[in-house]
Formats: sequence, structure tokens, C-alpha cells
Amino acid sequence: MTDELTHLDDAGNVRMVDVGEKAPTARRAVAEATVRMHESTRDRLFAGDLPKGDAVATVRIAAIQGAKQTPSLVPLCHPIFIESLNVAVEPVDAGATITVTATVTAKTGVEMEAMTGAAIGAVALYDMIKGIDRGAEIEMIRLLEKSGGRSGEWRRG
Repeated sequence: MTDELTHLDDAGNVRMVDVGEKAPTARRAVAEATVRMHESTRDRLFAGDLPKGDAVATVRIAAIQGAKQTPSLVPLCHPIFIESLNVAVEPVDAGATITVTATVTAKTGVEMEAMTGAAIGAVALYDMIKGIDRGAEIEMIRLLEKSGGRSGEWRRG
């Protein structure tokens, strides 16, 4: 971990990091979001039996759209050309987990895109189930792993 705050200049002003001198490298990031819901809601979700239709497909599309919009949503995030996005929606005891894997060859990482995709996928899932499960909640959004660039590989322990 570094103590250097790269988004601040010497005077403490917020800035977008200059990546102009960096070489593009292959980068990958995996993030997840968990949506807690009643067991009966989870069962209906994965049976395709929700009043609003195919929630899993909707969540996948929302996660992809969210990842693609990251530089518009996160003020200091560089626009990058995402090469691939994979979205998995899986049942877990607590409800469902949305996992987004993003790859790019660029001068900067793709973590924010993976995390934004997971977050927007979770919000879309909440929207799809709120009519039958008002107690549903987005429990966690987190980076699981990243690779590429100067900092190399990192995995959540």
C-alpha cells in the first residue's frame, strides 16, 4: 500500500492523474456486489419467475452499461476502451452475487469499471425484486482482484 495520493497535486488540489508517459499494458479487474434477499425471492429470481421478467439478463445488461459509463460517473476516472466485460449472476445463501470481470489494454487500470458495473448491476437487481421483497438490500461492493500495470497483481485475501 502506498501513502502517495496521486489525485492531489503538490498544493493539495484535486487533479486527474497524468498517464501520458505510461505504456499501455494488459489489465484485468474482478469486482462483486451482493444483494441480500429472502430465500423465496432468490428462488424466484433464479427460476425466472419474477413479475418484471428476466432479472438475470437485465442485471447483466445493466452491469455492462454501468461499466461503460464509469468515466461519466466517477469524476477523476480516465475514459478507457474496455475490451471485454463478463457478468455472472449467481445464487448465494444471502441472495445473489453479481461478479464483473473487465479487461483492457491501457495506461490505467480497469478496477473502477468493474466496481461500477457490479454496483449498477446490484441496483438493477434491487429494482427487479423490490416489488416482492422490500427488505432486500445491497450488502457489499468490493474489488476481488486486479492485475496489470506497475502495481502488478492483487487479490483479496
